[in-house]
Amino acid sequence: MQELIEIAGRISEKLFARGETVAVAESSSGGLVSAALLAIPGASKYYLGGGVIYTGRALKQLLQVDRTQLTGMRSSSEPYAQFLAATVRERFRTDWGISETGAAGPSGNPYGDAPGHTCVAVADGNGAHSLTLETQSPDREANMIAFAREALLLLERALN
Repeated sequence: MQELIEIAGRISEKLFARGETVAVAESSSGGLVSAALLAIPGASKYYLGGGVIYTGRALKQLLQVDRTQLTGMRSSSEPYAQFLAATVRERFRTDWGISETGAAGPSGNPYGDAPGHTCVAVADGNGAHSLTLETQSPDREANMIAFAREALLLLERALN
């Protein structure tokens, strides 16, 4: 967790300096992205909210997304991660949206992805950027940390 907090500290410095804000929609990282960002004193100046979007019910209740908006998309994919990042940004009216969606393990997900698969995305006013990470490990806890790290690093790169 310490590495995640260190990355979040660098992110917070940039967000503080710019007066910008962020919201988070994460899944198989289980809240670790939000926890790292919130571990930084003064986080309320840049962190406006987020949620663990782990089920279809959470997607509907927390982000007000109807399944018809997902036509042609599936969970644990880059287009879906981009959609989540853009949607959480829009719902919270933030400068940045960040998302993560994957399969932490020890088994894969119903979409055929192996454990250790995740897609992360960052959205700003110019669109969304995403990437896929494959740890090739069934270690759930290690994957959750790796997924959160990748999401935070993607945000840090976007801020640079």
